[in-house]
Amino acid sequence: MLRSLCSLRADRALQPPTSSSLGDEKRVPSLLLSTAARDPCHDERVYRKGLVASILESFEKGGYENHSAADKQWWGGLMRTAVVLFTRDLRINDHPALAAACANAETVVPLYVIDPALVGRSPNRDRFISQSLADLRSALINLGGDLVIRRGDPVAETIRLAGEVGAEGVAVSADVSRYARRRERRLQIDCDQHRLALRLFPGLTVVDPGTLTPSGSDHYRVFSPYHRAWAAAKRRQELAAPERLSLPPGMEVGRLPEPPIGESPAAAKGGETAAHRQLDEWLDHVVEYRETHNDLAADSTSRLSPYLRFGCLSPLTVVNSARTQGESEPYLRQMCWRDFYYQVANAFPDLATRAYRPGAIEPWRDAPDALAAWAEGRTGVPIVDAGMRQLRAEGWMHNRARLVAGSYLTKQLRIDWRLGYAEFGRWLLDGDLPNNAGNWQWVAGTGNDTRPYRRFSPQRQSERYDPDGAYVARYAGA
Repeated sequence: MLRSLCSLRADRALQPPTSSSLGDEKRVPSLLLSTAARDPCHDERVYRKGLVASILESFEKGGYENHSAADKQWWGGLMRTAVVLFTRDLRINDHPALAAACANAETVVPLYVIDPALVGRSPNRDRFISQSLADLRSALINLGGDLVIRRGDPVAETIRLAGEVGAEGVAVSADVSRYARRRERRLQIDCDQHRLALRLFPGLTVVDPGTLTPSGSDHYRVFSPYHRAWAAAKRRQELAAPERLSLPPGMEVGRLPEPPIGESPAAAKGGETAAHRQLDEWLDHVVEYRETHNDLAADSTSRLSPYLRFGCLSPLTVVNSARTQGESEPYLRQMCWRDFYYQVANAFPDLATRAYRPGAIEPWRDAPDALAAWAEGRTGVPIVDAGMRQLRAEGWMHNRARLVAGSYLTKQLRIDWRLGYAEFGRWLLDGDLPNNAGNWQWVAGTGNDTRPYRRFSPQRQSERYDPDGAYVARYAGA
């Protein structure tokens, strides 16, 4: 009987490090154990309740409270069928919503809804998503299931599918953008109306937004104290991928979207398989990050940001894996910056449209020709043009070049950061709202920078971080 269940595997090919490799038996939860270690005579319901308890304990250790009415149904026993709505968590490893559904339901239906409101904003990201969905479907098929594809309003399609399969619960990863939170509120209302237990799960950040708060405020406004709290915070434990799952018989799964051409010829390929390949390559160099991450020509950064943006990689897996490699603190600090902006966006939903810093002066001018020249890499400033041309070629830009290009647009051309945010949003594979908007506000002096009037001189930045001109020659050479 146990062989037919949604159990959990310890497949090391795409798994986070095990307790033996970390020297910390307590870090890896029991749900990572091989199915062979179980007593085959053990009662199915007892086993499942124990597995659910393990996952719940993992979340509680990470500071995740469970108080909704749906929690009793999710954690109190077995469901027959649950729907897992994938959004931008396109993986099977360390996926709390998927793991909990598989532990608590006999049948799990993975669902992705192609939302017309989000398609077409960035051909680069549309292509990356399409590739990631194909990889996710392949992974789920290998587990005996599949990825159900629907098109339309995600809330309506989720409720419709739940009715078709007789689901009792819906699981989804919580997100922080205004659009995602509105979707979650609508989903909650409709699930209540249809007597479905909706459960939101962590998984998009290392530390859940809102978990860490300073005295007298709902979020941290300055990075350094947040970093100290983040470094000391409890973490949930990594969860293994399901070992097996199955769809209801006769299920119409739907076609994957055709991958669009995209606009950047050298853009990275999407998917969890590519993500883990990139992570493996990066771990060999993470100890060099402190010395080389600002070297523009060396290209010594992880390039994991697109995979984190769409959840092809768990940020917790990245952090835990980096910690096994020795001196990784400088890189972990950058992962903390990512979480920092998520908790800012969670508390300040207007991050992409309104100045975050009270009293910020915004002396913007209307200069469409200058904006176009900047966007196309035609300013005549070599390091700025190189960065913008890299953006168009790869759908990605070195972080140092982002700072220089952003500072040039806002501090020298005095063009509104929102226009820069929109341009980056068109091209960047990793262009999510919290980090794209947060960093643009930081460089423009309207955000979380404690020195809002700082500038990045293109000449000094070139001399320091591209002294031989190799980066400029690579992207802006004749």
